[in-house]
Amino acid sequence: MRSLILRGGIALSLASLGLAGPALAQTSLTGAGATFPNPIYTKWFDAYNKQTGVQVNYQSIGSGGGIRQFTEGTVDFGATDGPMNDEQIAAVKGNVLHVPTVLGAVVLTYNLRDVGKLRLDGPTVAAIFQGTITKWNDKALAKLNPGVKLPDSDIIVVHRSDGSGTSYIFSDFLSKSSLDWKDKVGKATSVNWPVGLGGKGNEGVTQQVKMTEGAIGYVELIYALANNLDYALIKNPAGEFVEPSLASVTAAAASAKFDKNTDFRVSITNAPGKDAYPISSFTWLLVHTEQPDAAKAKAIRDFLKWMISPDAQQMATELKYAPLPKEVVSLVDTRLPSLKSNGKAIASE
Repeated sequence: MRSLILRGGIALSLASLGLAGPALAQTSLTGAGATFPNPIYTKWFDAYNKQTGVQVNYQSIGSGGGIRQFTEGTVDFGATDGPMNDEQIAAVKGNVLHVPTVLGAVVLTYNLRDVGKLRLDGPTVAAIFQGTITKWNDKALAKLNPGVKLPDSDIIVVHRSDGSGTSYIFSDFLSKSSLDWKDKVGKATSVNWPVGLGGKGNEGVTQQVKMTEGAIGYVELIYALANNLDYALIKNPAGEFVEPSLASVTAAAASAKFDKNTDFRVSITNAPGKDAYPISSFTWLLVHTEQPDAAKAKAIRDFLKWMISPDAQQMATELKYAPLPKEVVSLVDTRLPSLKSNGKAIASE
């Protein structure tokens, strides 16, 4: 035990001063991945650092990059909006748990003067992103927006240029909305976009749309709100045009089915229910179920425990993310004790 020699020759241990352990060297964690939840992760990691001293360094590089770095073992955790597929899970020998963190909405944001709130549906959006609808005053758009004066100008499509969970959510929605899209493009974190300009991250797509009159792109809701960009109401399977909101994303989550053995991979795009926003999704942290570093395993487990607390989940609502449903919080809490280090349960203290 290290000691401090005070004036007068009195020796006191660091423990007696309350300075042992974490105060000397806090565990730090590294993570990388999704840009979709980056605003809430930034807020959480800062708040958690202030409360505990644990430093979490997170790179917002896109879900594809997060899965890759997690698989390669260059980060302590990954983050993704598109869950790992069975092949990717096999590549890490099953040593992964998808931990849902919050829910969010992918919105269709656009740059048009004096148009106001557009109404769109899945087949029309798929046709725009396939390049078969190229003008803003196309009859399909006019039919969805009666009374709206749409400009006779070109539609400039903006999509992600990087591997992206936001792209996964969006292409999953389009695959459920259009057989042509499903057959020719499909769903993935990276697809071969038929047309359009690429932007890196939600940030890059947001800026492309913001700078380009006539542009349309897809981003997480907070990015459109923070940049004062318009976004569309989207028609859901019940035939309702729904605005993305905490309530409509939560309504979409009501369709999710989990049990105590679930790995939490689930799609809630095009969910049933008249109030459900159809481009909604959970987003996940990727954590090892078996971690060789006991200190890091404990730091990750403790953060996850804090993350599902009411205070942390309330922070999500402030940034327009929907908090996890109570039953999902309960299931995550039940699964956390299954995380281990070197085959042993992680210490509680």
